[in-house]
Amino acid sequence: MGIKGLTKLLAEHAPGAAVRRRVEDYRGRVVAIDASLSIYQFLIVVGRKGTEVLTNEAGEVTSHLQGMLNRTVRFLEAGIKPVFVFDGEPPDMKKKELAKRSLRRDSASKDLNRAIEDGDEDSIEKFSKRTVKVTKKHNEDCKRLLSLMGVPIVQAPQEAEAQCAALCQNHKVFAVASEDMDSLTFGARRFLRHLTDLSFKRSPVIEFEVSKVLEELELTMDQFIDLCILSGCDYCENIRGIGGQRALKLIREHGCIEEVVHNLNQKRYSVPEDWPYQEVRILFKEPNVCSDIPDFLWTPPDEEVVLGGSLYHMLSVV
Repeated sequence: MGIKGLTKLLAEHAPGAAVRRRVEDYRGRVVAIDASLSIYQFLIVVGRKGTEVLTNEAGEVTSHLQGMLNRTVRFLEAGIKPVFVFDGEPPDMKKKELAKRSLRRDSASKDLNRAIEDGDEDSIEKFSKRTVKVTKKHNEDCKRLLSLMGVPIVQAPQEAEAQCAALCQNHKVFAVASEDMDSLTFGARRFLRHLTDLSFKRSPVIEFEVSKVLEELELTMDQFIDLCILSGCDYCENIRGIGGQRALKLIREHGCIEEVVHNLNQKRYSVPEDWPYQEVRILFKEPNVCSDIPDFLWTPPDEEVVLGGSLYHMLSVV
């Protein structure tokens, strides 16, 4: 989900922080990519029609592998040096959000079964996508594929977005590419949207620099993090009735969440009980990441496997 409404908020209040680029502008650049988000995209879109999905001869789903293979090849052909970062264990703060997502998938499964009984193809298409979940096996399959292709991977201890941002902060990568805006909240110096779109070269890449975001919003990094928490994030509830626009106004006026809450109209806005915004703030500022990452190497692919060996059987479609 990322940060609720942040894209729209920046378009209105920090338009100069977003620059339209071409894919070709990143030739020779090292870019960190949230692997799990990409895998989720592939499972939803690649080879899917209703309940029918792309499989190999053994009946195993291969949409994630086909998508990862195609996207990585296109990156390499464009001269981009990708580094794929995989999620680790979710932080405790995110477990409530993950539980909500699980309930939504369960509900979608029931809706899907009803749609199948009714023969409603449009609803089948809609609800089948809502049941998709990225599993450990999907991740391990893609790690093996990328290793065979000679593309470096990073296993994050917790959130991939946080690890991507740390790589960018430490100048290990030029930018972070994702569709979730919370990479900026984790402090990625440079953030790219639409580089990981399935349309790839047909859409311009939107590049954000966090320093320009802060300059245009007239906020410090601490205030920006508080803005994102107030707007709504994956780690805690927000105050009902306060979205991005009002959150920006309140942070500009009061400077931090503590002062916002102190000056809030308590009759109009109800602050969640035991609201853990302080813990979430720490999570954004001091996430659990690996700091001792060695320099990345891109090696020649294992052509025998990639072009004709076991990978062929993994991807062969029935």
